[in-house]
Amino acid sequence: MPSNRAKGQKLDSATNGAASASQNGTVPTDLADAGVCPKCFDTGMEIVPGKGARPCSCRKQKAHSNHLEKARVPKRYANCHFNTYNSQNQSQREAFRYASNLAMEFPATEQGLLLMGTVGVGKTHLAVSILKGLTERGFSCLFCEFGALLKQIQDSYNANTKTSELAVLAPVLNADVLVLDELGASKPTDWVRDTMAHIINSRYNDKRLTIFTTNYLDERRSERDETLEDRIGVRLRSRLFEMCKTVTIAGDDYRRKLGSAALSRKQ
Repeated sequence: MPSNRAKGQKLDSATNGAASASQNGTVPTDLADAGVCPKCFDTGMEIVPGKGARPCSCRKQKAHSNHLEKARVPKRYANCHFNTYNSQNQSQREAFRYASNLAMEFPATEQGLLLMGTVGVGKTHLAVSILKGLTERGFSCLFCEFGALLKQIQDSYNANTKTSELAVLAPVLNADVLVLDELGASKPTDWVRDTMAHIINSRYNDKRLTIFTTNYLDERRSERDETLEDRIGVRLRSRLFEMCKTVTIAGDDYRRKLGSAALSRKQ
């Protein structure tokens, strides 16, 4: 890795050629090595021939990248966007419509979404797509997998850690838009339900938009199945009816299809 001094020398070399490059449309060869924007040479303003200077697009890209990092979207969902969601049936097309409308209409709407369905039907894909769309518009967004959030809170009780429950929960409670993934996945102990109630009620009272995903439905598919109400309790399920539009997504597990396709290619 080049030293800071070496990188600085390359940056100076690239900057010295900026004026002539902007005039004749060429890009100094040292720019790539120095990590300098070829449009504005890291000044934040690009020269448009015949029109003068304007804010460079790199500023917006960097700001968006910073917002996404703060949103804590896992790398696994880096390619999740509305334009990569492939609807396979009517329920998925309707879910896409609700999700994309929410991304366009917020903050004119106070009602979030509860995306429910079996595994692999695209619930998290749509939730992340909403979050990315709103992040691009400058809203404070946060992605949390519910089980991982509970683990963070539990770890905060350890005297050896440098975090506190308040530090863990503050971003969750204060984000303009929260995606709470895998609601109901954790064993419904009293502590888990109390924690869920605190998060949901706080965001409800502050009128903050929340998007939930869950593998649990409102109706039992068999006698052995649990409903979402079984997992989170009657009171919280009732609260979610008011907070969110419930959207049930049906379909086959796309991950299983991907696995079958990969196996076929190897054979």
